[in-house]
Amino acid sequence: MVTPLTPRFGARLATSEADFAAARALRARVFHGDRGDRFDAICRHVLVEDSLDGSLVCCFRMLHLENGTEIGRSYSAQYYELSALSQFSGPMVEMGRFCVDPDRHDPDILRVAWAAMTAYVDARGVEMLFGCSSFTGTSARAYYDAFALLKDRHLAPKCWLPRVKAPSVFKFAARLRRKPDLRAAQAVMPPLLRTYLLMGGWVSDHAVIDDQMNTLHVFTGLEISAVPPARARLLRSLAGEGPVFHH
Repeated sequence: MVTPLTPRFGARLATSEADFAAARALRARVFHGDRGDRFDAICRHVLVEDSLDGSLVCCFRMLHLENGTEIGRSYSAQYYELSALSQFSGPMVEMGRFCVDPDRHDPDILRVAWAAMTAYVDARGVEMLFGCSSFTGTSARAYYDAFALLKDRHLAPKCWLPRVKAPSVFKFAARLRRKPDLRAAQAVMPPLLRTYLLMGGWVSDHAVIDDQMNTLHVFTGLEISAVPPARARLLRSLAGEGPVFHH
């Protein structure tokens, strides 16, 4: 049953093969034919559904790590050298394969997804969220203003900074010298990444060019302690009626 977080949309954990099939189908539409990988089996999967007809409008998966010593288990570790984060002492969650039905544009969908994540963070004492935030396509030029903005305002602290590991990357922090056009940057910034940044998130200094998924992506981290109190209260108010996550 979908528990409503807003009158229209609700979030729950996937529990059946039909749930997983629906998530894979949505991901295939968004991520260049993605049909799943070995990480699916070790993650929990969250579904956001339209309570009017039960249709799936958003999904993502979560990989729980007890602390940074397990960072090598993550999907992101395939593409980024993350040894700095191995020193992180608290529980971490990798948020992956986040996607929204491209035909649905209601901002409540994203709010409900983040409220569900908030419920999990609070239930499990998570201290950092991280993952790969994707830009559609593999050409960086269309996103120069967005990357320039990331360089100017949102690079990871040096103590956590991911290093280059993937064979094909765009080193935007080193290459771009432009002053970002803020309006142009916001127009092309992926909604998931925009939300991370509003909550105090940070990114790697380079983007990985992923031809298989037809994306450019940046490593994104969010220390829960950095989330502005007002935003945290709003998410917790939305999460109050959300899915129950057990230890």
